[in-house]
Amino acid sequence: MAAADYDALPRVPANHVPLTPLLFMERAAQVFPDNTAVVHGAIRRTYRDLRDRCVKLAHALSKAGIGRGDTVAALLPNIPQMLECHYGVPMTGGVLNTLNTRLDAGTIAYCLDHGEAKAVIVDRELVPLLRVALTQCKAKPILIEVDDAEASEAARANRLDGATDYEAFIAQGDAAWPWIMPGDEWDAITLNYTSGTTGRPKGVVYHHRGAQLLAIGNVLSAGMGKHPVYLWTLPMFHCNGWCFPWTVTAQAGVHVCLRAVRGADMWRLMAAEGVTHMCGAPIVMSTLLATPEAEKTALPRQVQFVVAGAPPPEAVLAAMKEAGFAVCHVYGLTEVYGPAVVNEWHAEWNAKPTQDQAGLMARQGVRYLALEGLDVMDPDSMAPVPADGAAMGEVMMRGNVVMKGYLKDAEATQRAFAGGWFHTGDLAVKYPDGYIQLKDRSKDIIISGGENISSIEVEDALYKHPAVAVAAVVAKPDEKWGEVPCAFVELRPGMTATAEELIVHCRQFLAGFKLPKQVLFDELPKTSTGKIQKHVLRTKAKG
Repeated sequence: MAAADYDALPRVPANHVPLTPLLFMERAAQVFPDNTAVVHGAIRRTYRDLRDRCVKLAHALSKAGIGRGDTVAALLPNIPQMLECHYGVPMTGGVLNTLNTRLDAGTIAYCLDHGEAKAVIVDRELVPLLRVALTQCKAKPILIEVDDAEASEAARANRLDGATDYEAFIAQGDAAWPWIMPGDEWDAITLNYTSGTTGRPKGVVYHHRGAQLLAIGNVLSAGMGKHPVYLWTLPMFHCNGWCFPWTVTAQAGVHVCLRAVRGADMWRLMAAEGVTHMCGAPIVMSTLLATPEAEKTALPRQVQFVVAGAPPPEAVLAAMKEAGFAVCHVYGLTEVYGPAVVNEWHAEWNAKPTQDQAGLMARQGVRYLALEGLDVMDPDSMAPVPADGAAMGEVMMRGNVVMKGYLKDAEATQRAFAGGWFHTGDLAVKYPDGYIQLKDRSKDIIISGGENISSIEVEDALYKHPAVAVAAVVAKPDEKWGEVPCAFVELRPGMTATAEELIVHCRQFLAGFKLPKQVLFDELPKTSTGKIQKHVLRTKAKG
């Protein structure tokens, strides 16, 4: 056979089908139809039931006019309907936009307009928030509200004018409807908004191919065997729950839903359901460990905890191990579907002193199997930095689990992909064994309780106060949240303001978790060209 003949072989439906995680649901329902798929309060649904509900949602949305490329927003906690949205919405050819439930109404309004949401599915607890957002946006989406029996009576009493009840809505759908496979695996599957360096959210677009590959990458990196029992402590609105709505289903596992992360509830469900895996920011660990002993329950098995964000302190790692958890440290960004780097643990490291183990655990690690390229490079020359654990550069990634791009922002997309690599904006060192470790964030993003906060967005709010002349916001270490915003302010001559006054002022413009937790008044250190020296302020904030 001549070399040219290899290229003559056809790509046809028999040997090429677009990659998509949607087929995970069909397989689970076909192979394990009677296995438990969802647990939520009194609800226990099988994979047959879950699959049918997802397709009914898809058909009902299709009948309502949702089709290829249309955006459907979801403002929901970790409840079964949010899981159903991860299948039902893209089964129409549409794009799911999961909205951060902690955002303020103005930002939600921006996301609805920017993403051109044609429909919104909202939990009744979040109806007051959406009601305000709808008065601030041009979008006029179809409204569907969820009445979750696990919500409080007060939350369930909320109503949204013009909304259809979710159960009544999906009842219009047919489980036998031939849902829509993506025409191309490059088709968009979800839209996720992330805080950018300007504070204005960027719309990160995921495609079916990346979602399928990252979901399988999670199976491998989290050591997830058949029929895992997964506790939903990581918000599904965050990077689509790091793709775990598709990961758990791929292994025909149990999705144990949880409206809110509360210590006693987590311990109860871990024991009652035999939880094997969970994910979250370090704050989830802290919540688990801070639960009163009387509310803790002995775990029937070791639980794999996948943590992202700041590396857990040595004492926390030791306490988690003693409590029955195996900790896996990962790193990623919204732009790479969640975790794309994993701290692969070596068995021989277990023999090292605890302090050395904590040092090794603090490293972000090496690339996921689903990520083709990871390096630390000079952003100007694009040359890799020496692997000496000291030379600093920018973390760069490339591969199939890098986003499609930023919606309606060609300039930002081009900038992010300059030189053929995705520029993360995070600064790191690389060790001789290839493991990387973050050292700083060039984008000045503060990670608080797993949420990204743009320091510039907080600064903009402060600058709207008439007494503020100069403002700079940096991350301040916090035992509970990992980091919180700390503001340094110079006041205008002859004007006064208190820290409390400025925090109250910021509340008009920012979600509660973005508010500065401390405001310090001082002359801000500047370079000869007048730029604020944030590294000096970071040192002060730590002190």
